[in-house]
Amino acid sequence: MRSRSSLRPAAAGTLIAILAVVVLAADQLAKTAAIDNLPSERVVPVLGDFLQFYLVRNPGAAFSLGEGVTWLFTIALAVVAGVIVFLAVRRVRSRLWAVVLGLLLGGVLGNLTDRLLREPGFPVGHVVDFISTPWMMPAIYNVADCFIVTMMISVAVLVVSGLRLDGTRDRRASRADETVATDDGAVDTPSDTGTR
Repeated sequence: MRSRSSLRPAAAGTLIAILAVVVLAADQLAKTAAIDNLPSERVVPVLGDFLQFYLVRNPGAAFSLGEGVTWLFTIALAVVAGVIVFLAVRRVRSRLWAVVLGLLLGGVLGNLTDRLLREPGFPVGHVVDFISTPWMMPAIYNVADCFIVTMMISVAVLVVSGLRLDGTRDRRASRADETVATDDGAVDTPSDTGTR
């Protein structure tokens, strides 16, 4: 059964596009502000050890892994963006999925933009990172990374909860939330029904 939050194809695509553009703009504006106002590779305390700014240009992935194969990350980001656009056009009808994929697409496009347009040049540009939270993790990241990580977690939650891209629920997931009444009036749990 389709949920009340289902969208028409055009509405789902439009919502994804708007959210992606907003996140992309926020990411690029934050990176531009960081480049214009922060010293390179020097800690700028904001809230003690809770939040610091530390401007670096990252040729690799998380924790600067893969610095020698920057072009591979460009390809990977482009593939992810392409898959999200394909799903937006062909499959997504759920408002929740549209929001999650729109925010994820914006984050992916933020870092892809760096790979394509920033120094040392196309397609091996370095990603601008400037946010540091030493209490949480040693990595330095950016606005796009925040959306990528949180939305990937959200994707996992939506998959586990059984919400499909089209807004319907996986029957197995919905059965797990219900009990089934038997002919004699007793109530079986879903694990009991498999023996009948």
